[in-house]
Amino acid sequence: MLTNYISSAQEKLERLKNEQPENFSGLGEKLADAIDNGGIIHIFGAGHSHILAEEVFYRAGGLVPVSPILHEPLMLHEGALRSSDFERKNDYADTFMKEADIRPEDVLIVSSTSGRNPVPVDAALYAKNKGAYVVGITSLVYSASQSSRHQDGYKLTDVVDTAIDNYSEAGDAALTHPDVDVPFGPTSTLIGVAIMQSLMAETIRALADRGEIAPVLKSGNIDGADERNRQLIEAYKERIPLLR
Repeated sequence: MLTNYISSAQEKLERLKNEQPENFSGLGEKLADAIDNGGIIHIFGAGHSHILAEEVFYRAGGLVPVSPILHEPLMLHEGALRSSDFERKNDYADTFMKEADIRPEDVLIVSSTSGRNPVPVDAALYAKNKGAYVVGITSLVYSASQSSRHQDGYKLTDVVDTAIDNYSEAGDAALTHPDVDVPFGPTSTLIGVAIMQSLMAETIRALADRGEIAPVLKSGNIDGADERNRQLIEAYKERIPLLR
């Protein structure tokens, strides 16, 4: 099963590389534009999708102007079933998105593998109404296989400016066994991390190609990094509360 899971993940990564290169290069330019214009990159996901926001926040080798939107009732540590119930609530996103300080020069990346629940959809709509550019990470196959739970019938792909396919199976799990009655081995987090890090890398590449110094954090475990990082963080901490 180890080799089967890795083979499935490798197949999806190869598809990502071969089928969506324009998405990544184009979004790298778009995210670089946001940073050039004084904007920041917000990232939101409910349930396990919030992991993608944490993956690229305050990360050695990653960009400083990244702001995760971490609403604890939608995470898992306050109750897994409770978080699922909240994600399905229409209009609930307004209760926390108003605290995110989203501006027209910003970008919001929303992750929802099924793309059907109201909260990710409403989070994307909120950012679009603020004038921000919105990116969705989702599974086109999964989303197409299920009906929307949003009150207006929207799925995430309907409301974002650009959608990136994470190639998850319907139900996310990629493996089967004749003696197991449901699929197992989800891939959305693994592929999602590759998507997020690729987007950050393309953004840094775009800034460097423009002759600019990209605001990249250096590992705090490397001597001399703290002062360098402190100077970068100072420029963004007013807009990114979690950097304070």
